[in-house]
Amino acid sequence: MKALMSTKVGGPDTLEMLDVADPVAAKGQVLIDVKACSINYPDVLIIQDMYQFKPPRPFAPGGEVSGVIAAVGEGVEDLKVGDRVASTTGHGGLVEKVVVDQNSAFKIPDSVSFEDASALILTYGTSIHALLDRGHIKEGETLLVLGASGGVGIAAVELGKAFGARVVAAVSSEEKAEFAKQAGADEAVVYARAPFDKDQSKALAAQFKAAVGPNGADVIYDAVGGDYSEPAVRSIAWEGRFLVVGFPAGIAKLPLNLTLLKSCDVCGVFWGAYAARDPKGNRAHINRLFKLWDEGLIQPRVSEVFAFADAGKAIQKMADRGAIGKLVVKVAD
Repeated sequence: MKALMSTKVGGPDTLEMLDVADPVAAKGQVLIDVKACSINYPDVLIIQDMYQFKPPRPFAPGGEVSGVIAAVGEGVEDLKVGDRVASTTGHGGLVEKVVVDQNSAFKIPDSVSFEDASALILTYGTSIHALLDRGHIKEGETLLVLGASGGVGIAAVELGKAFGARVVAAVSSEEKAEFAKQAGADEAVVYARAPFDKDQSKALAAQFKAAVGPNGADVIYDAVGGDYSEPAVRSIAWEGRFLVVGFPAGIAKLPLNLTLLKSCDVCGVFWGAYAARDPKGNRAHINRLFKLWDEGLIQPRVSEVFAFADAGKAIQKMADRGAIGKLVVKVAD
């Protein structure tokens, strides 16, 4: 089979399309003929050895896929050959065939395209875990989303609205602001490009405070990091929850006196580890996501589909922070 492989540390230009052996489903696993693979920021990091884990090379990036089950291993009961499924992979999704644990695969309706299905689980799974399990978001609260036009960010916007919150989207351009508003954001803040000096940081904090209102943001979903995090924390409500989701702008350094003054919580969000530790809880979340999708409250927003041969271009666009919504690679018809 064809596989887009990382054979050495580097950017998307170092990836190679190789012929590799077909994988085989072992006990408790299913083999998927991959139709689509969505691109996420971890794909940018993992090929540079900058992600939380470093798989041995050669490996394929690609953390979530959709396709058709081609074979099932011993002990698999709820899935069968021919089922249309979506699944997370951690990595290894930019291939023609992939093996996953049965607990990671979810049946998808015939009405849902493979491209849309590949864009649901990781981003929305991250955001529903962040907002409910870590942020304990409640109806009527105010949610500030940094990086609101990206995959996890736009999912947080939609889910925040579905859970009854007032949502403020923070983005880097007017185009992205309009995209977030179309997804349901009540208001948008357009921030400048970092790095920020002290005065610029204070000015951004003032922007956030004006947008979230005098009581502050009850929940802040930070999918950006870097110089954006401290101004956001300065806009948090008393006993607010600051969710650490990602760092495309760099790992933030927070003055901890702010957490004392606001009596707020700083909460890490590591959805992959959560899903591995609590597969039943994660499955309940994913099932709820499909219900919300069916009710029209969420909709994966695929903005661009790339050919398999151009998958490196999709990862480069993600690295350049040029993605609006989800980027998907079509692996097969």
